Amino acid sequence: MPYEPPTHSVERSLRATTGAKIVAGVDEVGRGAWAGPVTVCAAVTGLRRPPDGLTDSKLLTPKRRTALAQQLESWVTAHALGDASPQEIDELGMTAALRLAACRALDALPVRPDAVILDGKHDYLGDPWKVRTVIKGDQSCVVVAAASVIAKVRRDAMMAELGVDHADFGFCDNAGYPSPVHRAALEELGPTPHHRMSWAYLDALPRWQHLKRPRISPETVALEAGGQIGFDF
Repeated sequence: MPYEPPTHSVERSLRATTGAKIVAGVDEVGRGAWAGPVTVCAAVTGLRRPPDGLTDSKLLTPKRRTALAQQLESWVTAHALGDASPQEIDELGMTAALRLAACRALDALPVRPDAVILDGKHDYLGDPWKVRTVIKGDQSCVVVAAASVIAKVRRDAMMAELGVDHADFGFCDNAGYPSPVHRAALEELGPTPHHRMSWAYLDALPRWQHLKRPRISPETVALEAGGQIGFDF
C-alpha cells in the first residue's frame, strides 16, 4: 500500500514558533514485549533530504530496515540510544521506564536539543524538555522515522544476542514479543532473567506464577513522582 513519505514540517513549525535550533526526534521499541528492555532512540537530522524509503520501521521488511539503519547512522547529524531494563520496567512501571530510557538517549546526544518531537499522543518526557507529541510521527516526521528505524534494528540485534543462550524462546525472530514459540518455551521452561516479571502473561502460566512480581500501584507512582508521572501497562 502506498504511503506518504515523512517530511520536516513539524520540525520547521517548532523552529518557527519556539525558536528551537536543534530538534530531536524520539521513538521507542519494545513497549509491548514480554522480554528484553524498552529501547529509545533520540536522533537529530537537520532539514536535509532523507534516504529514499524512510518511514516507520514497522512498515519495512527486516532486510530493508537493516540496510536503511546503516544508511541513517551515517546520515543523521547525531543519534543516541537509551534502554530501561526489564527489572527497571518492573520496578518503575512502563511510563517511568520509558522516560528513563528516553532521558538516557537524549542525555547521550553530543548536542542538547532545544525541542523534542515525540511519537504518540502521550508526553512521557515532561520537564525540562520542550515536547511536541505527534500521533504516527514515525510515519510523518523525518526525524522520528529515523529514530524509529535505528531503535528497532538495534533492539532486534540485542534480542538476537540475548537469544543465543535461550534458543528455545526464539528471541532472534520474535524480539521478546509474544509468539507461539515464545509462549511454548515459557510454559515449559519458565521465564529467563530477561523477562518482565510483573506482566500479566504469567497469569496464564500456573507453574511459574509464584515468580510473578507485584505491579507497582498507580498511587505509588504518583506519590513517588510528585504526581508528575502517569501509570501505563
